[in-house]
Amino acid sequence: MNKPFKFKEFTVHQDRCAMKIGTDSVLLGSWATLKHNPFSILDIGAGTGVLSLILAQRSQAEVIDALEIDDAAYEQCVENFESSLWGDRLFCYHASLQEFTEEIDDKYDLIISNPPFYSENYKSENNERDLARFQDAMPFEHLLYSVSQLLSEQGVFSVVIPYKEENTFIELAKEIHLFPNRILQVKGSTTTETKRSLIEFSFLPKELKKEFLTIETSRHQYTPEYIKLTKDFYLKM
Repeated sequence: MNKPFKFKEFTVHQDRCAMKIGTDSVLLGSWATLKHNPFSILDIGAGTGVLSLILAQRSQAEVIDALEIDDAAYEQCVENFESSLWGDRLFCYHASLQEFTEEIDDKYDLIISNPPFYSENYKSENNERDLARFQDAMPFEHLLYSVSQLLSEQGVFSVVIPYKEENTFIELAKEIHLFPNRILQVKGSTTTETKRSLIEFSFLPKELKKEFLTIETSRHQYTPEYIKLTKDFYLKM
């Protein structure tokens, strides 16, 4: 259950993290644009650090900062960074998003986040998992406001959210002058409903590019599009 997750160029230990490695982070890290050659990247709500590690592998960014509030996840993230090939470019801050936003003057060229987004009215018995999973740990408005303060003028913000929250999130973003430039809507298989939206925002209104991705045709039979996106990371792709 808590075995290290081995990727092609790095390994992620996750036994102390409430949220384990999932498809969402790997998809987001693989899909996020690097066309603007970001010098600095910020990963909000880093968990194991997998998003930062994927972007370290993909990019030449000299500064890759991560932010994690949970004690155990923060410690594990630091260890995952230090044991990777890119430890000199990776740094994790142990702070809340609010504290970080108030104290940091730097701007980032790419901000990426797989935020907690379970807004349902129930909680489990596991407080760490709840903190990682539930939207009240990082409401969308709070996340977007911080991004608007931390993102450079030409920067890009990439996020994964539930598909059902897509329109709400986009409207909230527009209120602080962040505009959707690309959307990838993801479904697990040809017979299931669309589950996730990956959205890329910037301060520059552009013509919206919308794409669709199906992960599997049948159990463990992955689509060519999904393989193309993630093959540099998953061992068996």
